[in-house]
Amino acid sequence: MGFRPRHNPMTVLAACLFSVFLPTSGQAASYGAGIENSQWYLAESVFECRLVHEVPGYGRAVFYHRAGENLSFFLESEAPLMRPGRGSLVAEAPSWRPGAAPRPLGTVDVSDDRRQVTLDTRLAFVLARGLLDGMRPTVTRESWFDGRPVRVHVSNINFSGEYQRYQRCTTNLLPVNFDQIRRSRIPFASGSTQLSDRDRKLLDNIVTYVIADSTVERIFVDGHSDSIGSRINNRALSEDRANVVADYLKARGLDENMITVRAHGDQYPVSNRPADNRRTNIRLQRAGDQPELQQANGYGGDPRG
Repeated sequence: MGFRPRHNPMTVLAACLFSVFLPTSGQAASYGAGIENSQWYLAESVFECRLVHEVPGYGRAVFYHRAGENLSFFLESEAPLMRPGRGSLVAEAPSWRPGAAPRPLGTVDVSDDRRQVTLDTRLAFVLARGLLDGMRPTVTRESWFDGRPVRVHVSNINFSGEYQRYQRCTTNLLPVNFDQIRRSRIPFASGSTQLSDRDRKLLDNIVTYVIADSTVERIFVDGHSDSIGSRINNRALSEDRANVVADYLKARGLDENMITVRAHGDQYPVSNRPADNRRTNIRLQRAGDQPELQQANGYGGDPRG
């Protein structure tokens, strides 16, 4: 069965608008900046780096690197023109470089989202290399509305200098982003309150992030234990575990007034395995976040803890 697009007001409007500008039957609709209007703009911070290129008539091309993650690239359009499916990516020679042979770079998945094309780290670097070599990477896919080819060009003009600034930006990114550390877990051995080198590295990353992000206003540190032993001893052990983590965060420079320490003993197990329950959970809360239940049993990758 063929693909049937979802007809919402935006896609219907896009069909009406762009049908006016598409060429006659059989010809490709091409979108790209020329010598006179090709620009790249860098938006930089310690949280992310974006290198943005406006593609007239289509939208924008963006190299994106978020702290703690890898480089990616995407094409974004307010009104998607390409039909979802498999498109081609080719590094073509611009008109002022006659004789240079095009280089196929691979196939790409085209979606019906606002970001129609997203490239992984490898292809993003390949595309950047093509731009630095003076080529013009081009994505081709049939139109969503009439089946004619749509070609989106990424211009190499004025790219090199901004890309060097972009690379410098990426070297100054934080080691992690908010989503990676907003809920963290420190595991403990049975009866232990000792931090491992891996634990300290995680806590160091949390400290580095919180110092940089002024929107983080609260840090909740919740100690837990397994159910082996008496409830009184387990409560005391969970408190010691929470304090070990909180004291480390304070020693590394976080304001103790930001930190709320709570001890739960064996009250909130996350599984039947004792090792899973010997933990201290850390949750970051930003200004404006909705307060969460005080029950501290949902931190980490597993929704149960």
